[in-house]
Parts: sequence; structure tokens; C-alpha cells
Amino acid sequence: MRWTFLLGGLLLASNSALANDTTAELTTGGLIYSQTSEVTMEEENLYISQDEVLVDYVFRNSGKSDFESIIAFPMPDVVGGSQSDIAYGDPESDNFLGFSVIQDGRQITPQLQQRVIAMGIDRTEELLAQQVPFLPYSEKTGEALKNLPEDVKKRWISEGLVYVDRYDAGKGWQEDLRPVWTLRSVYWWKTTFPAGKPVRVSHRYKPSVGGTVAMSFIEDGKPGFNYDTYVDRYCLDTGFMKTAAKLEAAAGKSGPHYTEQWVSYILTTGANWNGPIGKFKLTVDKGRPQNYVSFCGNGVKKVGPTTFEMTATDFYPEKDLHILFLTTADN
Repeated sequence: MRWTFLLGGLLLASNSALANDTTAELTTGGLIYSQTSEVTMEEENLYISQDEVLVDYVFRNSGKSDFESIIAFPMPDVVGGSQSDIAYGDPESDNFLGFSVIQDGRQITPQLQQRVIAMGIDRTEELLAQQVPFLPYSEKTGEALKNLPEDVKKRWISEGLVYVDRYDAGKGWQEDLRPVWTLRSVYWWKTTFPAGKPVRVSHRYKPSVGGTVAMSFIEDGKPGFNYDTYVDRYCLDTGFMKTAAKLEAAAGKSGPHYTEQWVSYILTTGANWNGPIGKFKLTVDKGRPQNYVSFCGNGVKKVGPTTFEMTATDFYPEKDLHILFLTTADN
């Protein structure tokens, strides 16, 4: 498969350089369902920006009888631990990415299944029994852990559900329990695929956007320590690197300071449906004309001041999609 890359933008006014901190993004994807040879995905129209992911599907049951199935949207795992630098949306909401879905013009209220996993074991019922919220980074979860009985605290520490975080925030040494468990969430609903008729499903959510406060793939105009990883992940080419070098040099002369932002999307779930995707369309919106973007695609074209488009027929998604945005703080 041939992978191409793209960029675009203009130099802007200045910003000072910042520390090279990093925020990880949560990888999201499309719908999945229990497999059948009857239902095909005729069309998928995917729009991705730093602010929103929109996906429109057309499914068709080519069989002679109606087919009932469950359609699911897996939310990305939220993993507790000492690293909290993850862009996971609203930490106080079960629907932390704001997922919503419409089917055939009707708003669907999907059911939400959540499971708590620690050390490979399902511990959901134990958290329910202690009335501890599932979201690892929620303030309500932290407060509930403080109020656990002492014997439960000791047991949960020994069983790998939580760990003791010791820190000094200016008031002397303090200790808090922090979750180590993984929260697995999936939205799902039952639907019927009528024989010979299209079913149109649209869903949207706010993506998890990670990034750094500097360009980490380039240093002094030359490839940085993780350049090879970026070439594979985002399809950087020599043209993009030349532009990045100019941006880096301009930042050193009180010019605009560009930082990275990342969005990832699991395309390969499309292979769960019978056969290839009949018509596939990907639109990536870089947000502002002065931004830059790089991602892997085939036959990508610029179709607007900030938008790039890729289309394909009989499309088999062989690789997940990772998008690199270069933006300035004064955007």
C-alpha cells in the first residue's frame, strides 16, 4: 500500500518556547458488532479534527430476512496509575468523550457497560459494594477512597487495586490512595437490519488530543530521537521536515512557537463487517490555515483551506490512523 503525506500553513507571530512536557492521547475508533456474512458497510464518511470526530455509516443487509444484532462503541480504556498526563476528556463524566449516536434520523440512547479490571481480574462488584466511582481520575473517586475502611484500604493495596501516593504539597508529607485499576467502557444498543434496506448510523464525540509543548521529532534542524517512529506513525517526509526546520529556526528568533498535537483513530474495526467498505471517505481538518498536519493516507487531496480528503472504494482498513498537528499557542 502506498502512503502519502501532506502539510500546509504559514509562519505567524511569536511565542516563547516552553518545557517539553507530553500528554498522551486515548485511541478511539468506530462501531463494532457481532459478525455476520449478511450485513455489509456500504459507506463510511469519517471526519476528524482536534475538536470533533464525526462518522456517518450506511449498512445494508443483503440477506433475505431481517437480522437483529448488537452494535457497540468501545470507549478507550482509562488506566489508573502514577501517570495522569492523559487527555481523557471530562474526568467526572462516565461519557468522558461526549459520545452520541443517531440511527435513521432518530437519537439513540445506548446502554453503557463498565467493568473495573485490576491484575487481570474483574473487580467491578467490589467497587460497587464500597460505593467507589469507577473513573480513576475523578475527584469523587479520590474522596471515596479516602473514606474506605482501613481493612479495605490494606486489602486493596495488597491486591493491586490502589497504591499509596506520598507527596509534599507545601503542607508537609501527605498520603492518598490512587487507583491502579483499568476502566473498560462500551456503549451498545440492539438494532435490526431489515432485509435489502439501508441502515444509516451517525455518531460523534470529542477526541482525546495528546501532544507536547515542543516539536519532539526535530532538533537543530535535524531528525530528533523519535524521528523514525514519527515517520512510521505519521508518514513524515522531507518536505514536512524542511518546513518543521523553518518553524524551529523562526521560534529561536522570537517567531511563532509550534507544538505537537495528536489524534488517533482505530480504522481496523471496519474489518469486522462483511467484506470491504464499499465507499470510504476520510476528511481531516487541521483547524486553522496556519496549522500543519501529517498523516498516512493514499491519494490525499487538499479540498479546502484547512481540510484534506481521501476517498477509496472497496476499502480494507489495514492500518489504524494517527494524525500529527502542528499548532501555535496563539491559535
